[in-house]
Amino acid sequence: MELRVLNYFVAVAQEKNMTRAADKLLISQPALSRQIAALEDELGVKLFNRENRHLTLTSAGQYLLEQAQEILELVVKTRKNLQTTSFISGDLTIAAGESLGMQRIMNVISNIIKKYPTVKIHLLSGDYSYAQRKLDNGTVDFAVIIGNTSIANYASLTLPEKNHWGILMPVNDSLATKKVIKPADLVGRSILNSQQAQELQLFQNWLGNYSNYVNFIGTYNLNFNGTLLVKNRAALMFTLDHLANTSPNSGLTFKKIAPALQQNIRVIWKHGVKLAPVAELFLKLLKESILQEQYFL
Repeated sequence: MELRVLNYFVAVAQEKNMTRAADKLLISQPALSRQIAALEDELGVKLFNRENRHLTLTSAGQYLLEQAQEILELVVKTRKNLQTTSFISGDLTIAAGESLGMQRIMNVISNIIKKYPTVKIHLLSGDYSYAQRKLDNGTVDFAVIIGNTSIANYASLTLPEKNHWGILMPVNDSLATKKVIKPADLVGRSILNSQQAQELQLFQNWLGNYSNYVNFIGTYNLNFNGTLLVKNRAALMFTLDHLANTSPNSGLTFKKIAPALQQNIRVIWKHGVKLAPVAELFLKLLKESILQEQYFL
């Protein structure tokens, strides 16, 4: 598969029309049709359903579109970084979950873009599986992993900050007066769980024998969206500290759980891969910020 043909395919998938895609690509419609047909022959699959002049992707076509977009994004990123060897420039891309430790990372990035204004920053939000997938396929430089998941295949740096799990609830909830929340307190309650915690069975283990008496109504991926359900009193929510707005006017409060559960925050990157200059600078400044803090403690 040539990059040129992948570009053609993405344009057709986006336009859903061969003529409009050809106009966008500045080639003739018959030539574009031949390229797409040749691509289907090469792959041995049908990529488009053709209905009059409207095209829709098959399941194989949808898969190829996702992969092609990541491949083309990686090509652009690689080209930019190769063209910037004499000074710090290029793109720095980080995939991360929501975490207290992101403040340190944002501090480092802020210093970089103030000193090197041509640097472009791309921040992608998602849980650990999303971040690792983006790192594995090369579309991000670093992933920020929250929790004790396996990172044996990566180089890593553990941040000093730790996140603590707790329950987010309305300020007038019956549990809001408690100092900490214990498993027995959640019996009969509806709970919204973190998608990552659900996959790791984190709170099912923490609840122990009480697990069967707690109503897990679903999961969330982004913390903010989950807080909206809590505000509507539809559920309580397992979340990490310092993520939700619990200011006096928010109507929400956060209570840590007991026994306590805390999560490490780690920055990971690929073993043995030559980092772009801006990525090397980011890692150097991040390490320095940690060492400086340890020196003054």
